[in-house]
Amino acid sequence: MNKHLVIGASGMVGEHLFTALRELGREAIATYNQTFFPSASHLNIIDKDKITELLKAVGPDIVHLPAALTNVDYCENHPQESYAINVAGVQNVVQAANGAGARLVYFSTDYIFDGKNGPYSEEAPANPISEYGRQKLEAEHYIALFAKDYLIIRTTVVYGWERQGKNFIYRLIKSLKEGMSVKVPVDQIGSPTYANNLAQIAISLAETSLRGVLNIAGSSLVNRYEFAKKAAQIFSLDENLILPVKTASLSQSAKRPMEAGLLTAKVSAVSTIPIVDYKDGLAMMAKEQSLI
Repeated sequence: MNKHLVIGASGMVGEHLFTALRELGREAIATYNQTFFPSASHLNIIDKDKITELLKAVGPDIVHLPAALTNVDYCENHPQESYAINVAGVQNVVQAANGAGARLVYFSTDYIFDGKNGPYSEEAPANPISEYGRQKLEAEHYIALFAKDYLIIRTTVVYGWERQGKNFIYRLIKSLKEGMSVKVPVDQIGSPTYANNLAQIAISLAETSLRGVLNIAGSSLVNRYEFAKKAAQIFSLDENLILPVKTASLSQSAKRPMEAGLLTAKVSAVSTIPIVDYKDGLAMMAKEQSLI
């Protein structure tokens, strides 16, 4: 049986990966950086020596790397700090995984595209318009060139329950429950991805011999405003508190790909686990809230 290492288990994707691995009965080890995560070891991927030591000690067959600095505006304003994590840190993990003979599963994003003609296939030409997108694309290129065994998984607008409560839907639900109005862009289109579904599919593919790039994302396109309204309806919250706005009015530091999202025909052809659309994903999330 494969031994899995999840680097960045305190983030949403990492948390769901680790939980799913445990539920599947896999041997799984986790790390966290800034936010404590139970049953995990502290690791900063900037520290090359510690990564090398950890992988030698653990001897994983598969290394999952969802760890990243994902605040797009922060990356735009702090390019050197974010580069040290999102690019140099990834390079450290690649080298350590190679040395340990481990397969690397890296989580990327549709922010590597400009958002002019999405949704995008795995073969679509990249053209990032933000520092975050450029860093993720550079990390992809490094992995493709130097990783001995790898799978790059691109995903987008990931939502679900999480300890840190950072994702769009989690924050939306919290605000609406508190009676606060929320401005949501009507002109950003994507394919929201349910975290549980992403984790299950990613694990199943990680344990195959598939290499290269695969998109794992929700099966339906929707703009952020309609996505937010559907969440309010499913969670029986006041959708009138959701205010439609144009992205330009939000004065964000980083540009967003407006017509984005990812095509999933390739993964649907190789995965036995169906992809969930955002309506079903939100309904599943609502059923799970009693478990939080």
